[in-house]
Amino acid sequence: MQACFYVDDLFYRQHQFELPLDYADQDGETIRVFAREVVAKDKQDTDLPWLVYLQGGPGFPAPRPDSNSGWFKRALKQYRILLLDQRGTGLSTVISHQTLACKTPEQQVTYLSQFRADNIVRDAEAIREQLGIQQWALLGQSFGGFCALHYLSYYPQSLSRAYLTGGIPSMTRHADDVYQATYQRVLDKTQQFFHAFPAAQGMCNRIADYLLNNEVILPNGQRFTVEQFQLIGINLGRSGGALAMYYLLEDAFVDVNSQPELSYSFLTAMLAEQSYLTNPIYAVLHESIYCQQDASQWSAHRVREHYPQCNYVSGADFCFTGEMVYPWMFEQLETLKPLKVAANLLAAKADWPQLYDIEQLAKNTVPVTAAVYVEDMYVEFDYSRETLALMPNAKAWMTNEYEHNGLRADGERILDKLISMAEVIEQTQS
Repeated sequence: MQACFYVDDLFYRQHQFELPLDYADQDGETIRVFAREVVAKDKQDTDLPWLVYLQGGPGFPAPRPDSNSGWFKRALKQYRILLLDQRGTGLSTVISHQTLACKTPEQQVTYLSQFRADNIVRDAEAIREQLGIQQWALLGQSFGGFCALHYLSYYPQSLSRAYLTGGIPSMTRHADDVYQATYQRVLDKTQQFFHAFPAAQGMCNRIADYLLNNEVILPNGQRFTVEQFQLIGINLGRSGGALAMYYLLEDAFVDVNSQPELSYSFLTAMLAEQSYLTNPIYAVLHESIYCQQDASQWSAHRVREHYPQCNYVSGADFCFTGEMVYPWMFEQLETLKPLKVAANLLAAKADWPQLYDIEQLAKNTVPVTAAVYVEDMYVEFDYSRETLALMPNAKAWMTNEYEHNGLRADGERILDKLISMAEVIEQTQS
């Protein structure tokens, strides 16, 4: 039974779909996929076009809107929105250390291999057909943009438009190329951070040295290490992230019997930063989003060897890392430990299916508009430009006004810009 409710001027309807785990085995195991429909209350019974939101990540559920604001406000002027909890996330059949515990490592690999962008898109197609929708539009943020380009590659007839924000991947480059670029972006952001907050370098060095010389335990019982501390650098790629990080550093120590210790509030904040603990897809399948018929072989870990400044030693300047995953995470992070064998097998997996059809994208006629962030720390700007050059009908707004989370920071303006650009494309085509 569908659950429906109203909040202020919005109407919400929940949908549950029973879909194949493996689309090559239609009679085999099934999973649940959840989606939430949102529409303006006064347009509830209006025949509106649909807009499907594809979340970034991978491994995170769709947003839970609590007001008619941001990009929702702009979208709801003309669309009925479908917020898709991608397979393995949210209220869909979830992936966690708990749900995977009954499987052997080999079974975990077989199961997890079905949770990439290709099957996320197959789920969306099955849902579109079940809802009786001829075409719909996409809004893909970050990894959601990667999914959108897969959609455009293999099911363009199902799409009316595609809006991409911070989510145009390389079509051809190996994961090593991606991390060579993003490490440099992280180092640039780190330098900017320490320039903006001169006292922060000393604060970070003090924290790192304390972690080297003491056994520090997080509230979940996990030992906290320098490598884990470096991971919070992921925030440097978000609007407002640098200042929030500085405030965390200010609160790092507390005096106990005249001796400094890392404070419980700081350690709680550090634990909250480790979303890999609750969203393991983000760790175990992250590098696979760059893999097409090749293996990642722990790309970020190998490429890190070219950036020795990322390996902290006492007396040297501390630096952060960003959106990288490492094999040591499956030895240190409590809920990832049971997935260590499977993670190593997935890193060696070389038979991933192709994600993009370059020939199809080159002749694409679906209006595609994209916000491409010049200083994006997560998705390399130059590689996005390479992909756009392969898609002559796509139009991009290239800007340094926003970081990677621009859609969250100023979504109403960004989506309005992309919709206007799409309207121009349609006028040209007609």
